[in-house]
Amino acid sequence: MKRRILLQGFAALTVLPLMPACRSQVVGEASSPITRINKPHKEWRELVSPRAYQILFEEATERPESSNLVYEDREGTFVCAACYLPLFESAHKYESWTGWPSFTQPIAGHVATKIDFRMIWPRTEYHCARCGGHQGHVFKDGPPPRGERWCNNGIALKFVSTDEQLPALRG
Repeated sequence: MKRRILLQGFAALTVLPLMPACRSQVVGEASSPITRINKPHKEWRELVSPRAYQILFEEATERPESSNLVYEDREGTFVCAACYLPLFESAHKYESWTGWPSFTQPIAGHVATKIDFRMIWPRTEYHCARCGGHQGHVFKDGPPPRGERWCNNGIALKFVSTDEQLPALRG
């Protein structure tokens, strides 16, 4: 009987180090002084479409090739669809052949990252530093020199061409 309890204890000890992996952990925060908005989700739900709300605030993912932003090649800025914070410049967009808009880097300090374990293996997830809206994931298979692919949900972004004025921040 005591041997069984001892073996069960050893089994529990082997699983114990994996327990923190069940939660998302913050890896990096925005480095610039972006003021975080703490708007209730109910208010965001009234400002964005139902699908955008699912992606931005429930961390859903759109189907590949479902966003026209995959093919957007004009010069401009990609802003968060919720709060309008500029997140990416078109100069850093590239065709990754994944079906999602992809970028080599974000605007410095405008995104925050955390480790996501929902697919069992760890992935780096990123969010808008201002409203916390889920944007996508960063992968280490991008082009030189950084080797990063910032893979974004198109519904989580709005494109503003250089001949248009950036919208006022929403909050």
